[in-house]
Amino acid sequence: MTILFASVDLGGTNLHAALARGDGTIVCEDRQPTHSHEGPESVIERIARLIESLIARVGARPTSVGVGIPGLLDVAQGVTKFLPNLPTQWRDVPVRALLEKLLGCPIHLLNDARTATLGELVFGHGRGARTMLYFGIGTGVGGGVVIDGKLRLGPLGAAGELGHQTILPDGPLCGCGNRGCLETLVSGPALTGEGVRLMLSGNAPKLHDICKGNVAAVSPATMRDAAESGEAAVLHAIERAGQWLGIGVANLVTSLHPDLIVVGGGVSELGDLLLTPVRDAIHRRVGMFPTDDVRVLRSALGDRAGLLGGIALASRGAHFVPQFQPVAEA
Repeated sequence: MTILFASVDLGGTNLHAALARGDGTIVCEDRQPTHSHEGPESVIERIARLIESLIARVGARPTSVGVGIPGLLDVAQGVTKFLPNLPTQWRDVPVRALLEKLLGCPIHLLNDARTATLGELVFGHGRGARTMLYFGIGTGVGGGVVIDGKLRLGPLGAAGELGHQTILPDGPLCGCGNRGCLETLVSGPALTGEGVRLMLSGNAPKLHDICKGNVAAVSPATMRDAAESGEAAVLHAIERAGQWLGIGVANLVTSLHPDLIVVGGGVSELGDLLLTPVRDAIHRRVGMFPTDDVRVLRSALGDRAGLLGGIALASRGAHFVPQFQPVAEA
């Protein structure tokens, strides 16, 4: 009998769930609206029903389930502490206990960006990497740090918040309360906001044509199309974001000298328009040692990084995450 594992990527808008084999081969998957406004217990019940529907399709139950959670949680206790983008912020919700009662199998929880990092480490470009950094750039900027083949979470499970390093000391106000965080400069909303400004000021006529004058159509994807069609102002905006990202990456390269930098999330669809300035910044700003061996790659898993990270978490979390390893008795 094939052993299956389940994964859930919990988002503010959608739930994405899958059953897969331990090698990452997805057997079946589905998406449903989160309906987060209905509150934590309702969402948890919806997660359980979604997994049960997948179980019914394949006629087999998972050995365990990995869940990516968008916020801060107590990994050891399986309790959410602060999910900033969900109603009620899910303070002190015993998600693991509730799901284990509903599904009857072990549940493993991890921050969604760290889950995506684990997915990339186990099933993506990170296979074979010793030290790796993952940047997930979308609505915000999340991340994860792998050192000596292990995902490092820190005492609160919050290590790896790469998007909240200060890049501009007096920069834009961030949702975390700091100013000038990387997230305020290179996230999807930050880049889109600059695209809207350029379009409305008359400095991006090609972007205006692509979006038919509709500011709601401006996005990193339409900005990429404008830049590739020769829109100099939009190309400069993307390259400037890449330079800011490069400063953040270079800081971490100097600190950790990773084998690999992986960039995922929706903004990574900009490809080399974004990543070439990052590579240039590493070579220009890191002077303490050669950096030719540091690879900077777009995620191999795309929008499935978190989903496959949940499978990695469920199937072999204890191998890659020290916090999930049993404590040796004295």
